[in-house]
Amino acid sequence: MRRSAHVAAPLLASAALTMLTGCRQVQMQRCVDEHNVVVDDSLCGLPPRPNGLGGFYPSPFRYYYGGVGNYFPGSIASGGGFAPISGYSYATSRGGFGSSFSGRGTGE
Repeated sequence: MRRSAHVAAPLLASAALTMLTGCRQVQMQRCVDEHNVVVDDSLCGLPPRPNGLGGFYPSPFRYYYGGVGNYFPGSIASGGGFAPISGYSYATSRGGFGSSFSGRGTGE
């Protein structure tokens, strides 16, 4: 009996760790303007515009990762940041058909 307890404890700990790391919730990835207002995702793919002086205006749109809010244009994104966090997955839509994932962070 004693021997099986020594095997069961590490096995249970390993299973619990696997369940915790495998069940991370997917974080939001939204395209926002300079005021963190959510806009259509297609705007984040626009190239910089020429400024007429040989340079370019940077795009005012960029991806916002994580935080709170929703995917609907006009809503405000907050509590996240402009760089993905290592080890998390990000979705660019509300899920279901047509959802897309940006992949995992660089720490995996």
